[in-house]
Amino acid sequence: MNNGQTPPVRGNDYRVLRPAEDLTPSLTVSVIIPAYGGQDKLDLVLAGLARQTYPAALTEVIVVDNGSVPPLRLPDVRPEGARLIVCDQPGRANARNAGLAEATGDVIHWLDSDVVLTPGAIEAHMRWHHTAPYLVVTGYIRFTDAELPAELPADLEEHFEPAEPHAWIVDLVERTDGLTANPQRPFSLHVGGATSVGARLIEAAGPMDDELILGQDTEMGYRLGQAGAVFVPEPRARAYHLGPTMRMRDKESIDRVSHAFVADRIPAYRWLRSHPSRQWKIPYVTAVVDGTAGYDSVRATVDALLAGTVPDLSVLLLGPWDEVGRERRAPLKDPGLDLALVHGHYLHEGRVRLATAEELDPATPFVLRLPPGWIPGEDTLARLLDLARDEGLGLVAVLLRESSHGVVAARLERRSAFARARMVAGGEPGEPGEPGDLDDVVDAVSGVSWVEGETYGFTTEAAPLIGRRGAYRARLEARAEAERLAAEADRLRAQVTKWRDEATRWRRTAVELRRDVSTLRRQLAAANRAQQSLRTLLSATMKRALGRRLR
Repeated sequence: MNNGQTPPVRGNDYRVLRPAEDLTPSLTVSVIIPAYGGQDKLDLVLAGLARQTYPAALTEVIVVDNGSVPPLRLPDVRPEGARLIVCDQPGRANARNAGLAEATGDVIHWLDSDVVLTPGAIEAHMRWHHTAPYLVVTGYIRFTDAELPAELPADLEEHFEPAEPHAWIVDLVERTDGLTANPQRPFSLHVGGATSVGARLIEAAGPMDDELILGQDTEMGYRLGQAGAVFVPEPRARAYHLGPTMRMRDKESIDRVSHAFVADRIPAYRWLRSHPSRQWKIPYVTAVVDGTAGYDSVRATVDALLAGTVPDLSVLLLGPWDEVGRERRAPLKDPGLDLALVHGHYLHEGRVRLATAEELDPATPFVLRLPPGWIPGEDTLARLLDLARDEGLGLVAVLLRESSHGVVAARLERRSAFARARMVAGGEPGEPGEPGDLDDVVDAVSGVSWVEGETYGFTTEAAPLIGRRGAYRARLEARAEAERLAAEADRLRAQVTKWRDEATRWRRTAVELRRDVSTLRRQLAAANRAQQSLRTLLSATMKRALGRRLR
């Protein structure tokens, strides 16, 4: 690795990294293959691994037999040092975790037991991992219906083509400029078929969730992203999937099962959290508030947060709650009265947790640090989250007050950006730190923006909160008013149509009148001409008659 000389990756734009073509390998890689039955396919997969160009001395292969009957065996054609372990607990997540527990590599390479790698695939992965410790690299899988050969052919392409690409991944990569154009969910690239991950990232994110029935790959990808991962698609890391996947055969049913569980665990899947008020296992944002600043100030801040337009929220109230006893006392003279009031007021509120130290779930995407007594508007937090999402910011700092005594600010922090910043700065992704310690590095990897608190609706004056019934009535009134205005608009449109029809008739009448006037004018001109001719004739006749008399 570059030992600090690697430029920081901003967002997911890994293009600043330059993998070496003439790589001198130094990192070890553990290839973990969970398998259940399918000995014929496993034999081909291991034969493909035996052909890899990455040094065998730096590669370990762990096959995990997940209770196959008959038991799996290692074929004669296999990588040096490949070993087989058994995991009797069913489920791919359990099998992968069993392999992970045995792995010793600097990089973990997930591989399915029906995916054959092309010879340079692992080397293509490892070029990237030698540039930075926080990468997740996914190869390009093609799905083949070719007949399974008795032994792996020399030319994989000739035998397994034509094959179908992994259309979903190809589409994701193409519409996000290779995952570099501020993609909202780059972690979706983490698929277990042929993906490699830095071991430090897995240590920070934790093993696969064995409670999930489906969607384990995506859920782990999300946690890897929270740990600071950069996701890289590598087209030179190619592989063939022997036959279609279960998802390709029955996508709708699989999504139905997967979404029911991952909604609780992946806050970034906003469309799965459309319910207007329910709580989820992992909240989208946690607000951290000092609970010792006085009952009235704390309550004004916390109640405003709970009443806001972001229901997918939890509040962490920090304070010495273990000092709040239940002994008899004179409450009005108790010096710790305010602490006891805060404790009692929020002890049973499901979205508020009382803690003596900051303990945050690393899977929570955002943390809002808000000084007590500062009250966000109803839509304040939603607007700050929109700003952070739309611009890909790692930190939105809110200037609340500035004086000779210093600056008072709130902070909306993107957890994944701070995890990445810790790794770039040389620490571990899960290490704690004081707010502000990593701001400069966060600015480099994700961006920092300062905004005015007043612009975003912060105040120190508490306003009456609108209850659900009040909001319901307001919606009914607004709906009735909207219907009234819609009816009035329809009436006005009808009136306008009527006026337009009348105007059309008037225009037609005017045209007819102009035509009649034109005709009358022509007739009048003709009469005038006839009258003039008659006058001329009469004058001539009179002149002739007068001439005869004079003679």
